Amino acid sequence: MAHTKASGVTKGNRDSIAKRLGVKVYAGQRVSPGGIIVRQRGTKFNAGVGTKLGADDTLYAMTDGVVNFSQKLGKKFIHVR
Repeated sequence: MAHTKASGVTKGNRDSIAKRLGVKVYAGQRVSPGGIIVRQRGTKFNAGVGTKLGADDTLYAMTDGVVNFSQKLGKKFIHVR
């Protein structure tokens, strides 16, 4: 005899919560020190001038300024100037 009831609908409807990753401050926008610029898993964006990389690969601003995106040798960098 089967141990599950006839309507086993709830077996496959589990889902994880969204992590709210992505770019939080875009190019040309102002950012203050400690402000989060990008939340990411892995280094899709690398830290440039005026930014630092957190323990969970989050990029945040070290100085007050304007966010700037650049690319060098196929790698994407984020700067605060």
